[in-house]
Amino acid sequence: MVRQPVVAGRFYTDDPDMLTRELASRMPARGERKVLGLVAPHAGYMYSGNLAGKVFGEVHVPDRVVVICPNHTGLGVLLSVWPDGAWQTPLGSMPVDEAFVQAITAEGSPFERDSRAHLQEHSIEVQLPFLQTRNPKARLVAICLSGLDKTAMTQAAGVLAQAIQHSEGETLLVSSSDMNHYESQQVTLTKDRLAMDAFFALDAPGLLDVVRRERISMCGALPTAVMLQAALALGATNAESLGHCTSGDISGDTRQVVGYFGGVVW
Repeated sequence: MVRQPVVAGRFYTDDPDMLTRELASRMPARGERKVLGLVAPHAGYMYSGNLAGKVFGEVHVPDRVVVICPNHTGLGVLLSVWPDGAWQTPLGSMPVDEAFVQAITAEGSPFERDSRAHLQEHSIEVQLPFLQTRNPKARLVAICLSGLDKTAMTQAAGVLAQAIQHSEGETLLVSSSDMNHYESQQVTLTKDRLAMDAFFALDAPGLLDVVRRERISMCGALPTAVMLQAALALGATNAESLGHCTSGDISGDTRQVVGYFGGVVW
């Protein structure tokens, strides 16, 4: 099964040559820093592409990448894993790591093989051209999450961490998330900082708590919590910001903005 792009031409250009040039400009630095996990924004490239480019440009992208996103559409199951085949972008095809998918969807796992949650979901798709540029051989594990409590979040993270520990080769965990939505610049800066503080503390349950308590509309709080919890199980001890900005920094309209954050865990 091939998942076709649904936001190419809207969130980013669908012209391969133009996209290649744009990615080169948004990732001027290419590093090979090894990290266990990261969070990157998933808005249109004009708003968050430079920050996403900074994050992906700095890290080593191994041959397996697990990208975890929120479910914006409400379709599909709660822990949805794209089952097989590949994901198509204007830059070509990114194959699914079917062996890893099989490992995390084995009998008794909370993850399920499901394509419905992914068919119209943008928040994995926009990350893939960055990953393809950094490592054209990378294989994808695409996970879309919704509706998990802290117990289910911890269980999902444990399954991922165990599969990574028992798989050959390196794995990069990617959480796809924007931050607070459609409040003023000042409110968003304040709310985003609270969520970021939980990220820096490697506190996955605390991130879910502060997002709920402070009504922070961070769409990828759950994917970020799963990434953090899995990274902790894999030995993470540090987290670091690679940048924060808002849509208002680009548009000049600071009345209602969306926050964007990039960070790494190692």
